[in-house]
Amino acid sequence: MRVVSIVEGDGEVAALPVLLRRLGGWQTPGIYLDVPVPIRVHRDRFLNKDDEFRRFLLLAAGKCGKDGWILILLDADDACPAELGRDILDRARACIPHRQISVVLANREYEAWFIAAAESLSGHRGFQFNLAESIVDAETPRDAKGWLKERMSGGTYGEVTDQPAFSALLDLQQAHDRSRSFRKLCTEWARQSK
Repeated sequence: MRVVSIVEGDGEVAALPVLLRRLGGWQTPGIYLDVPVPIRVHRDRFLNKDDEFRRFLLLAAGKCGKDGWILILLDADDACPAELGRDILDRARACIPHRQISVVLANREYEAWFIAAAESLSGHRGFQFNLAESIVDAETPRDAKGWLKERMSGGTYGEVTDQPAFSALLDLQQAHDRSRSFRKLCTEWARQSK
C-alpha cells in the first residue's frame, strides 16, 4: 500500500512516515507499506488558493499511482476538525476524483497525540510526565507544543527532532483511546487498507 501524505510542518515531514509505518504494523501487519517523504505545503496558501490546492493534489495523485492513497494531515488549530475536514475532502475529491483520499485534522495540533500518550513518553528525550498529574483532555490545550515544552528538561521542544522521536515511541493504544483525531487517523487507515 502506497501512502502519499500532504502535511503543513517540517516536523510532520519527518514524523508522519514513522507514525504511519508503526500504525501499519499495529493495524495491518501483513500489508507492505510504501511511505514516501510527505509533500509539505503552506497551510494558508494550500487551503485558500485554489490553484495551489489543485497543484499539490495533482502532485500527490501522480506520486501515489492509481492504487495508492492520499492522506492530507493538517492541524485543526481552532477550527472544527469534522467541518473543515469535510470541506477539504469535498474540494480534494472534486480535483482528483480518480484517487483515494483521506483528510485527518489533528485536533488542535499533531502534538496533541503526544499528550494523549504522555505516560508512554515520560522519561524519553527529557520529557517528564508526573503520573500524579491528572490526564488532560489531549485535544483541549491550544498550545500542545507549549504543553510539551513545559515538561521537557531545559524547556525545549523541537518539532523537527522531537516529533519524529516521539512518533516512534508513543503508545498507539493510549493515543487511540484518548484522542478522537488519532482515532480518525486509525479509522481512515482501516478503511483505506481494505
